[in-house]
Amino acid sequence: MTTPALAPVLLIKSGGAAALAEWRASFHEFAPGLGLDVRAWDDPEVDPARVQFVLVWQPEAGRLAQFPNLKAIISAAAGVDHILADPHLPALPIVRMVTPETQQRMAEFTLMSSLMLLKDMPRIIAQQARAEWREFSTPRTARETRVGVLGLGALGLSAARMHAAVGFETAGWARSLRSEKGLACFAGAAALPDFLARTDILICLLPETTDTRHLIDADLLRQLPRGAAVINVGRGSHVCLPDLLAALDSGHLSGAVLDVFDEEPLPAEAAVWRHPRVLVTPHAAATPSRRERARQAAVAIAAMLGGLPPPHLYDRSKGY
Repeated sequence: MTTPALAPVLLIKSGGAAALAEWRASFHEFAPGLGLDVRAWDDPEVDPARVQFVLVWQPEAGRLAQFPNLKAIISAAAGVDHILADPHLPALPIVRMVTPETQQRMAEFTLMSSLMLLKDMPRIIAQQARAEWREFSTPRTARETRVGVLGLGALGLSAARMHAAVGFETAGWARSLRSEKGLACFAGAAALPDFLARTDILICLLPETTDTRHLIDADLLRQLPRGAAVINVGRGSHVCLPDLLAALDSGHLSGAVLDVFDEEPLPAEAAVWRHPRVLVTPHAAATPSRRERARQAAVAIAAMLGGLPPPHLYDRSKGY
């Protein structure tokens, strides 16, 4: 008589113990045939040898290397830098969390940010804080405003499409050429100056690579038209904050919306909190629901168990 095989374990490190019931219910809904045993990250009863998949946010260094039969690492977010930071990271497939819901949320957030900058919401917020009624008008509409999206992956394309649908004159820039109906596409380092020169609102949705660290510095900002604005929803490392604040103080930039930072949570003493032309948001642009993340993770796991590559597989050679 043969002993039935134990179900493969999926460990979850996202949301803490309070979220486990929701994770289990969602995987039961989307992956009933996979036979997954969904467990909490710190469950002391889990045999490390049974762990085949993990869904994680900021796993502690060295922990992933403790699972000898681990098949893949699924990020709980679109970015994977929180996984790559582990110096003991095993050479396993890493799956990015890019879902239709993520794309919709990111497009909505960036559009909201563009409209807030267009309508000078930082000034309105400052006036309310002072209980000051001072009427003013803004110089242009969306149809007279040129948006440029840095990075045309799934999230960047979604943001660009939604801006174009509202009427913004929208363009995108990527490392390699993209083709998108109704969207002016710039590609490569040689095209970046022309892209910047025609951009009134710059939206950064680039991946984190060695080439993109502090890409948005004084030199890049000088190439934007005077009065331009910046929205960073990519990685905190993309922006050189002192250079951005200097450009705001000089009047070259009119405003910024910053959702991601090198250090998170953003320290209370950080000057950017108190800058009158900056709106700070707490890495809130596009976090999908747990249910949606479970659905996407179930798709990835089913593909891998079937011997197929999962969607949104991280490419180490490209850095995204």
